[in-house]
Amino acid sequence: MSATDTIPEGMEINDIPILLRRKIEAMILKHVLDVITERTSREEGEAVIGETCSRSAIEQGQQLAEALGRAPDLTDFAEIQPNWTREDALRIDMLEATEEKMDFNVTRCRYSEMYKEMGLGDIGHLLSCNRDGDFCIGYNPDIELTRTQTIMKGASHCDFRYRMKKKEA
Repeated sequence: MSATDTIPEGMEINDIPILLRRKIEAMILKHVLDVITERTSREEGEAVIGETCSRSAIEQGQQLAEALGRAPDLTDFAEIQPNWTREDALRIDMLEATEEKMDFNVTRCRYSEMYKEMGLGDIGHLLSCNRDGDFCIGYNPDIELTRTQTIMKGASHCDFRYRMKKKEA
């Protein structure tokens, strides 16, 4: 059974707002974290959650790239960004967007707010933030993300700086 087997006919997984998807995932992963922590340790639980979310992000990136039918660039990435900002999930100040470079700051993150409300603020970076760079691995491994701070970790904003890796001559 795949994830699409449980979605009502005519509805695609991407029809569900990502903020809602992350909430549902977090509700389940919280229990997974608790069980692993009880059986082994909190450190192991966080490692498993981190790896699980990483694999999910890579797979999602691969699926979106396959749907595009070619290697995506940052213009393509900018076109799918509304998936993550939908329903005011993120407030973004776009600084620059080209095929080679995309710079923006997130000034409000409802993902962070939601995880804190759920009592999961301490692992919110595993549930969402760490997905950002991992998504690129699946979407196009030539896209690199540099980010020095996040709202999830207490900063005033998240600084996203995406670049296309330079091709060897």
